[in-house]
Amino acid sequence: MRILIIEDEARIARRLERMTRDFFEQNISGIAIYDSLQNGLSYIENHTIDLLLLDLNLNGENGFDILESMVARSFHTIIVSANTDKAITAFTYGVLDFVAKPFDQARLSMAFRRINASGKNAEHTMKYLAVKKAGNTRLIDIQEVLYIKGAGIYSELYLQNGKQELHDKSMEMLEQLLPDSFERIHKSYLVSLDQAEKIIIKPGSSYSLLLKNGEILPIGRSKYKELKQKMI
Repeated sequence: MRILIIEDEARIARRLERMTRDFFEQNISGIAIYDSLQNGLSYIENHTIDLLLLDLNLNGENGFDILESMVARSFHTIIVSANTDKAITAFTYGVLDFVAKPFDQARLSMAFRRINASGKNAEHTMKYLAVKKAGNTRLIDIQEVLYIKGAGIYSELYLQNGKQELHDKSMEMLEQLLPDSFERIHKSYLVSLDQAEKIIIKPGSSYSLLLKNGEILPIGRSKYKELKQKMI
């Protein structure tokens, strides 16, 4: 686990580092700490990380200025901030969790346990997916997404307008963030059930999902029964 902490209060940064090491123990391969957005961004551009712990108010700098860019990246972002009024907005952008200051080990550990967990956070709703393109970050309304296809360490977003966008997060990471309306129907597909028309049963116990736009996607055999129940 490669971790970056962007926090301008040295005491809190040290506390975050200590609690992070206590939780992940030998699974940590490195922790970097920076006290400004500029230095943190520079580090991200030159190093690979798995997790960002980000404060939203850094010596007057607004963490939301870079939040869209952060959630478009391949790593997860956990906000650690006293700006609790920004929590709902942060979740709509796709952060993994929002830990309010002051915090303790139990609350921070709760956020860490969400990493690689299969369950979604039903308390909050992601509204946008941020994608990078030509050096810029664009927010895509989650309602525009028909389905998501795994593409190795990346994900391909298939949109209602017929376009496709590449997201830097893997499908497994996006699955942890997406609202409950998205269902894993196959090892390679996440689908918005709002766009599902019906299940097609083929000879030999083969299953497919017909979408409202006419596209047909495969359904994994292990996913069929659960999907059927959700579509009744």
